[in-house]
Amino acid sequence: MKSSTSLRLLPLAMAVALAACSGPATPPAADAPAATTAPAAESAAADALPAGWTRLDGGALPSLVGQAAVLPAKVRSDDGAEVEVDDTRRIIVGGDDVIAVIDALGLGKQVFAAPKNTTTASGRAAPHQFLFNRTTGVEGVLSLQGSLFLGNSLRRHTELAQKLRAVGEPAVVVDDLQPAPDKVRKIAAALGLAEAGQTLASQVQTQLDEAAAIGRASGRAPRVIHVSATGAGGAPTVAGADSASAKLIALAGGLNIGTEAGVSNYSALSNEGVVAAAPEVILVTEHDLALFGGADGLWKAYPTLKQTPAGQANRVWVMPDVQLKYASVGSGVGALALAKALAALPKA
Repeated sequence: MKSSTSLRLLPLAMAVALAACSGPATPPAADAPAATTAPAAESAAADALPAGWTRLDGGALPSLVGQAAVLPAKVRSDDGAEVEVDDTRRIIVGGDDVIAVIDALGLGKQVFAAPKNTTTASGRAAPHQFLFNRTTGVEGVLSLQGSLFLGNSLRRHTELAQKLRAVGEPAVVVDDLQPAPDKVRKIAAALGLAEAGQTLASQVQTQLDEAAAIGRASGRAPRVIHVSATGAGGAPTVAGADSASAKLIALAGGLNIGTEAGVSNYSALSNEGVVAAAPEVILVTEHDLALFGGADGLWKAYPTLKQTPAGQANRVWVMPDVQLKYASVGSGVGALALAKALAALPKA
């Protein structure tokens, strides 16, 4: 006799395949540029959640400001290159996970260029917003006249970093697919603040360990679906096995729907797949909720979410992006908040 898990996985796997063939669920109502419209929209989404929804915020992130940088700093980039950094006054940053660490070290004003889709205050306030992807040209980055490039993806930024170094520009890549404490240490070291980075990383690790202990003690693994407004050509997606949120959900004691479905990164899941997944909790970040266009946009993008246990219970948890969507200095407080909330769910 097949187990209930096996029976659930069969239609879920079929739904993933159907989504790949027939296209994703209905697109969100709006996909506005983050740098211009997202701040006000996110504030409204956070301050006026529908009845029954929960804002899940772990609070203040670890920080250590006022430390004197030791430069030049010699570090090893994740692509294997040895790099010497002697000036961090104009940092060109490849992702919000890097900006979060820069902010935690009190250097937010040194963010000189940030991705166009940044959700951070320092990124939005930077003199330049830039498109960072696999096709980003070295000429465009050089034209910004930054003093350091800090990328966050071996897949997207290795070639760019190599080309920048070839013309004498320091470039360090700290890959996003690694534990948050390791990332914090490496980013801080590239800024000449290795000792401060070690302190911050230890704080994040302690928080992660505490969250993991709460998750293990709960005795069950609630089914969680993290939905995003982007990731599949701008269409709505769910967080897959190799996403930062999938790892955080598992550490906090939950079962990530995207992992069970066998999808990677952020991938589309059909309306049938959403029902088959039977999530008990719906997670969405503040920025994604704004991109969906609020609650109505979220339900429009994934209408069958309302048919799931989470939808029927109106159990939607909204988290800050820095605490859920990427591994960084906010991962510890995010994991703790999520672990405590999952442990407090009614027993099935």
